[in-house]
Amino acid sequence: MAWFKRKEKGIHTSTEDKKDTPKGLWYKSPTGKIVDTKELEKNFYISPEDGYHVRIGSKEYFEILFDDNKFKELDENLTSKDPLSFEDTKKYPDRLKAAQDKTKLKDAVRTAVGKSKGKDLVVAAMDFSFIGGSMGSVVGEKIARAANYSLKNNVPFMIISKSGGARMMEAALSLMQLAKTSAKLAQLADAQIPYISLCTDPTTGGTTASFAMLGDINIAEPGALIGFAGPRVVRDTTGQELPEGFQTSEFLLEHGFLDFITLRSELKDKVNQYIDLITNAPLRA
Repeated sequence: MAWFKRKEKGIHTSTEDKKDTPKGLWYKSPTGKIVDTKELEKNFYISPEDGYHVRIGSKEYFEILFDDNKFKELDENLTSKDPLSFEDTKKYPDRLKAAQDKTKLKDAVRTAVGKSKGKDLVVAAMDFSFIGGSMGSVVGEKIARAANYSLKNNVPFMIISKSGGARMMEAALSLMQLAKTSAKLAQLADAQIPYISLCTDPTTGGTTASFAMLGDINIAEPGALIGFAGPRVVRDTTGQELPEGFQTSEFLLEHGFLDFITLRSELKDKVNQYIDLITNAPLRA
């Protein structure tokens, strides 16, 4: 029997006979380039034709930074409560549960310690897929505890920011995390322990107003959106036309807000070069 049957207004295929292309075989970049997902993965999730850095999460950053993808996750079971009994279109606990089921994450940041180029490194990597990478009490607490681990063990600390800002469902408690994380980073500075901040797309809101811009060295991926408020909000608030690309990592580098921009494929080498430099480690081949 033929796979199609002709109707009065064209050819129609029955649902059971349709042959769908499996999901996830191809990725289309914003510039229209089509990339095989396996090739994309091998290329550090960078589109090879246009250099576009695809958004990735903590899992992929840990794979990039830690030797042989070996690490110990810190405080992995820490989860948010609902101290304000917040409810909008959903109750906050229901929203958390839905995000956890969808992403298989506990919250919007994961922290871990492992070897990077043979040296210990603590990394806090945010996940935008979890409620827009919003910064709530758990994000602040996990970053603070990771900083404590760095202090106790004299290990360099790195935060990879990817966030839409403070988590509105926790209101003022979310905003308190700005001061909390900043205070911990000040302790790292007093102890002369290196802190590296990597801004990725997007880094906005309270994250930018706190730990994302407090690094001993502030770096970013190419083309990342970095700012406090979004371009539309800034334009509507100021009533001014804004320079093109004024919140991109390239614009911020040109105006002195970043130390350098690094390709994701060079991230591990660049981070370790900086750590070697600041700790006066012997040069390695």
